[in-house]
Amino acid sequence: MSHPVPFVGIELGGTKCVLTLARGPNDILAQETVPTQAPDTTLSAIEAVLARWWAETGFAAIGIASFGPVCLDTANPQFGHILTTSKPGWSGTDVARRLAAQYAVPMAFDTDVNGAALAEMRWGTGQGLSDFAYVTVGTGVGVGLVVNGRPTRGIGHCEMGHIRVPRLPEDSAPSGCPFHDDCIEGLASGTGIRAALGDQPVETVGTDHPVWDRVASAIALLCHTLVATTGPQRIAIGGGVLQRQPHLLERIDPLLRASIAGYLVVPPAPYVVAPALEDLAGPLGPIAMAMDALDSAIA
Repeated sequence: MSHPVPFVGIELGGTKCVLTLARGPNDILAQETVPTQAPDTTLSAIEAVLARWWAETGFAAIGIASFGPVCLDTANPQFGHILTTSKPGWSGTDVARRLAAQYAVPMAFDTDVNGAALAEMRWGTGQGLSDFAYVTVGTGVGVGLVVNGRPTRGIGHCEMGHIRVPRLPEDSAPSGCPFHDDCIEGLASGTGIRAALGDQPVETVGTDHPVWDRVASAIALLCHTLVATTGPQRIAIGGGVLQRQPHLLERIDPLLRASIAGYLVVPPAPYVVAPALEDLAGPLGPIAMAMDALDSAIA
């Protein structure tokens, strides 16, 4: 059943912020986009939309899903802040408390990929599961990792895009990551693909080009690591690279099984799948977070 009062979701991205007023995926009342510019300019524009929606309909809770790295420790004075980031001017920006301060409603703050994972678990391919991974392969590589029904915490949020993996023996092309020569993001992200191709445009590359062997291998090894550590019941992989190169998805599940080599029992195919919510997983992530925050406040 839909909640009578809608929820606000804010997906804070590196290039744009998507604001959603909704009761669920089939009841989206409004959606607006704010370009990600300087912090004060961006947050002021978001605040104006929130004030208007509050006056027009009100909202029951706020979910904020942000690019990272971010502080998720509620006991830390930096909770809700963006930490050291390559996004100019955003390091140390207080996002969560500033946006939620005016409204006496529950607020949830998490990473954008954790939000997408929670949306897929509520409405998509993760329904009915307690352990689930949402992988996005785009400009970078992010993993939303939910274990025992909750996104992982510890010393920080999941950054599995930067785990280091063996390259294919024939792969000596440059990495797209300035920190690691052999991490998933450096090998498989859009940035990594462009680094490997050099001056050759991605649009001119056929599906049989060796760069896709590199990408598929790296993502399969990421899935191997997931299976061998938290053991998600399903892995969904989305993002711009997979959307533009749909041939990649069908390669990953068999590569994962070959890598595991029978040591662990991988659930029957389809185990590695596309996100059911497609492009809506990101914007609906903070809506799912807001719903969870309200449920926790009522409990």
